[in-house]
Amino acid sequence: MLEVPVRQTFADLDGRRRVDTLVGRAPAEAWHRVSAGPGVRGEREYDWAWATLPNFGDLPIGFTRTLLARRSLDEPADIAYYLCFHPDTVAREQVGTVAGARWAVEECFQAAKDQCGLDHYQTRKWTPWYRHITLAMLAHAFLAVTAATDPKAHASWETSQSPTSAVSWQ
Repeated sequence: MLEVPVRQTFADLDGRRRVDTLVGRAPAEAWHRVSAGPGVRGEREYDWAWATLPNFGDLPIGFTRTLLARRSLDEPADIAYYLCFHPDTVAREQVGTVAGARWAVEECFQAAKDQCGLDHYQTRKWTPWYRHITLAMLAHAFLAVTAATDPKAHASWETSQSPTSAVSWQ
């Protein structure tokens, strides 16, 4: 699932259309209120519209490409767009749940950047980059499991952290 910018265009039967134009033409009955999962303040409910994009013979059998739009309940003009590629059998609620999981993934990456130096690399080739990312995510997984199973260990680890340094190790 890929979040797409407003200016992204997609092929339509009679030409190319911008994402915001396609979603703007969605009928009122296309919008469904679905939860994106639990959040800090309770369920994160949004209005979702889901459109199947035309297949011009470039997709494998049994798969489809869809456009998912998430509209805020508080600010209806605030709409996020997602380009999805999935099996034909996936339900609308499942696609919304996957889109809602994006926040948890982003929080995990941010924590790995803050705690394990995930973003502190200077490489020019794929192999050293892959090694650094793998080691940083392994360290983050170790810290997360340790903190989940031993809260005392997490508290002492958190207080022993040194401030972020401008030094970039190679």
